Amino acid sequence: MGELQASFAAELERFRELTRQIKQYEEILATIYWDMRTGAPRKGIELRSEAYGTLSAETFRLSTSPEMGDLLERLTQPDVLAALGAVDRKQAEEFHKDYERNRKLPPELYREYVVLTSQAESAWEEAKANNDYPGFAPYLEKIIEYNRKFIELWGIKGSPYDTLLDMYEPGMTTSELDRLFGELRKRLVPLADAIAARGDKPDTAFLQGTFDVVSQKSFSKFILQQMGFDFDAGRLDESVHPFATGLSPGDVRITTRYLPHDLTSALFGSIHEGGHALYEQNIAPELAGTPLCTGTSMGIHESQSRLWENMVGRSLGFWKRYFPDLQKQFPGQLDGVTAEQFYRGINVVEPSLIRIEADELTYNLHIMIRYEIEKMIFNDGLTAAELPAVWNAKYKEALGIEPGSDAEGVLQDVHWSGGSFGYFPSYSLGNMYAAQIMNKAKALRPDLEERIADGELAPLKEWLTEGVYRHGKMKNPSEIIEDITGEPLKSSYLCDYLERKYREIYRLGE
Repeated sequence: MGELQASFAAELERFRELTRQIKQYEEILATIYWDMRTGAPRKGIELRSEAYGTLSAETFRLSTSPEMGDLLERLTQPDVLAALGAVDRKQAEEFHKDYERNRKLPPELYREYVVLTSQAESAWEEAKANNDYPGFAPYLEKIIEYNRKFIELWGIKGSPYDTLLDMYEPGMTTSELDRLFGELRKRLVPLADAIAARGDKPDTAFLQGTFDVVSQKSFSKFILQQMGFDFDAGRLDESVHPFATGLSPGDVRITTRYLPHDLTSALFGSIHEGGHALYEQNIAPELAGTPLCTGTSMGIHESQSRLWENMVGRSLGFWKRYFPDLQKQFPGQLDGVTAEQFYRGINVVEPSLIRIEADELTYNLHIMIRYEIEKMIFNDGLTAAELPAVWNAKYKEALGIEPGSDAEGVLQDVHWSGGSFGYFPSYSLGNMYAAQIMNKAKALRPDLEERIADGELAPLKEWLTEGVYRHGKMKNPSEIIEDITGEPLKSSYLCDYLERKYREIYRLGE
């Protein structure tokens, strides 16, 4: 060991010990969260939320302790950073960034917020089930107020909303999102209008009916296995709102929601969360147990869920291979339907109220609505009480439809109950990243669509593992997209993909 390395060896080892301990606490917290959302008795939620808050506060205390500050001050000196190995260097840089932000929050304030959001998610589940926005609004108002306090303490980046946005997609700004979303609107709204004017809607009658939930579960598990989801390192459960939780590469849990009268909701929810899971299960082993063992950003994470759900799972080739298996799972219900008919049926474009059930084309409008509302909350002072009316007006303006209830309107998403303001843009960013990545995959593998049609999904997964998954947080989002595609993020690839797909489905130009 060199003289410089020897001088900080003790600090480095202590830093590793602390980060391992923090990561272990986070794994326990993730397990508690999964339990609260999937099966914990409702009467136990209040005390469980308190326990969750206490452990979260202890984890927060360790990460912002004076000892951690001293270690980071030493390890992030330029000469020391240069002498560290790649993993230790990146870990020190990431922890230092989080430390500088989180040390500004009083620990008790943080604990109160964690307890509040834990209780609010359960309150949201009940409010959605009962169409009771007034019962949920007090929770949401408190969550908004806490976030406003946090923004003041952290410091405003450009605008208050920019501060929140940066937490989910580092480096992203509202000005950049406004530009990207503007480009999407310019090309996708005319496409949606052309489809509406065409009026030649694919047949979807075969999607109506009652589909056995046990059979839905069986088929969802089958498709996840085909994708490469490792059930020895994960599981599939049910929740009100589908989600993925990566405790470690050896324990990645996903959920979906089974609806007896909707064959596609659980199926595509499972594929979507399966895309998240493939990311978490295939991070490089040397990153396990460190804070780098997770996706680099929510935009990149969503790129994988959206890529598998839509660009693979809603493709014609995919259903040429797997539609016969679906027919066997539901004997008699899909007789006489071809793979091509099914493909067209699951890709119908029409305005809808529910984001997670929206088609690929209009989905981005759902995200833009939420993005605009979140900016109004934090940049313009919009209150929780005003949200339902603003939500409904935005839907009327953008999609020409208006929710008949708050349950299918402002209460439809879980994100705000957990305090995830700034997250929604990740979905559209994910669509853009995914289209650009998939374009490169097809350029490198011209037979990719044929291989998918043969059920050979492993080559795509392996390529994505090498280019995206294995790196965890070792690379930032811009490095990931530029290294794998050779250029920065562009909206044009998503527009090109959607125009090609839907012009063919709706026979535009004929």
